[in-house]
Amino acid sequence: MFIDTHCHLTDNYVSGDLGDVIARATAAGVGMIICPSADPNDVIAAVKIAATNPNIYATTGIHPEYAGIDASEYLTESILTNPRVVGIGEIGLDYHERDDNRTAQIQLFEQQLELARKYGLPVAIHTRDAENDTAAILRGDIHGVMHCFTSSWNLAKTMLDRGFYFSASGILTFKNAAEIRETFAKIPIDRIVIETDSPYCAPVPHRGKVCEPAFVVDTARVLADIKGVSITELEPILVKNTLNLYPKIKL
Repeated sequence: MFIDTHCHLTDNYVSGDLGDVIARATAAGVGMIICPSADPNDVIAAVKIAATNPNIYATTGIHPEYAGIDASEYLTESILTNPRVVGIGEIGLDYHERDDNRTAQIQLFEQQLELARKYGLPVAIHTRDAENDTAAILRGDIHGVMHCFTSSWNLAKTMLDRGFYFSASGILTFKNAAEIRETFAKIPIDRIVIETDSPYCAPVPHRGKVCEPAFVVDTARVLADIKGVSITELEPILVKNTLNLYPKIKL
């Protein structure tokens, strides 16, 4: 089976048809989904989805666009110790949309990293146009995954040395993504997982459509070509990597 390690099932695109989305994923060979939160108001919804679907887990976190809030109001002990919550994410820094609030973004990021340390949870990192600060902050005993990784090989090398995993999204399949494909060619195969980042980043041949977890298999096909293995060989490797990344997951 394949595991979609980052799929925003709380977003409006589901429109009450979560069962249909899951059914299409299952039919495509996607046997497990990890549902993150980005909006603080989606934390409880993500946990509820995971609690009511045996093949779905959650990561709970607050995206940097909400910089300025107190993460502890949403990421409570009862949330972070829930057996269906396997990590904290997505969290990080995003200077692409705005960079006038860098201090507030860093404060929110560091607060959530402290929660990850306290509860022994891996993190799912969002970084965009913020490589230097991301690398400077992600030191020490923090471990996790660089979600939807599209940053430089220099950042990849740094985070490889720190034990991080790297998640390939549908962007890997885009015509103009040659540099990203080159980066994933260099990343060891035992440090890669895959995701859709649904409802965003629909892979080829689904460009222009609302992305959903069933499409993760199309990204896997491209990744298999990049790594020089068959998709059948790649499948169990990705599962093993995901279980190593998120040890709370039970198959």
